[in-house]
Amino acid sequence: MSIDGYSAGPNQDLDNPLGVRGPELMEWYFATRSWRSMHGKPDGETGVDNEIAEQGMSGLGAWILGRNMFGPIRGPWPDDKWKGWWGEEPPYHVPVFVLTHHPRAPIPMKGGTTFNFVTEGIHAALEQAKAAAGDRDIRLGGGVSTIRQFLRARLIDELHLAIRPVLLGTGEHLLHDIDMRALGYECWKFLPGDRATRVYLRKPA
Repeated sequence: MSIDGYSAGPNQDLDNPLGVRGPELMEWYFATRSWRSMHGKPDGETGVDNEIAEQGMSGLGAWILGRNMFGPIRGPWPDDKWKGWWGEEPPYHVPVFVLTHHPRAPIPMKGGTTFNFVTEGIHAALEQAKAAAGDRDIRLGGGVSTIRQFLRARLIDELHLAIRPVLLGTGEHLLHDIDMRALGYECWKFLPGDRATRVYLRKPA
């Protein structure tokens, strides 16, 4: 998230998967050894940011994504050609549940990822993800609209914000008009990193 509250840039398309200037929010991740090894690149930083990146990918049994996180296509699926941004072997390696208004058959990919398309809303996606994950964690991978829906429904147990020292000025604002205190969330930890400050929010047990 930028210091002015945006978690994605505007005008997402094939050339700008994170929106215009959106990659500035992820520069903390792109420099880590975790990200570079995932993409077949050598070296990379091994400090706090890398440790958090590795923790964020461990212990997961399922992911939930919004339609925009899966790709830039809008409306009914024109065909089955689009299979995500990540090539033949996406980085998830577990079942992924994609929120959409338009049905589509599951897509099995290399490495254990299967994209499942859920048309019945966030509660249905969560139930399916719970069934797939068992006793492991479920990660809500975005985008901003999807996270906002789950927050308003108080379905997120813990929210991890990587706050980058940049100003986007426009884009998709994460917490606009959401009263986190009224929803029962509290900040329970913050951690300075190499390229971002981490803030952890959770619902008290």
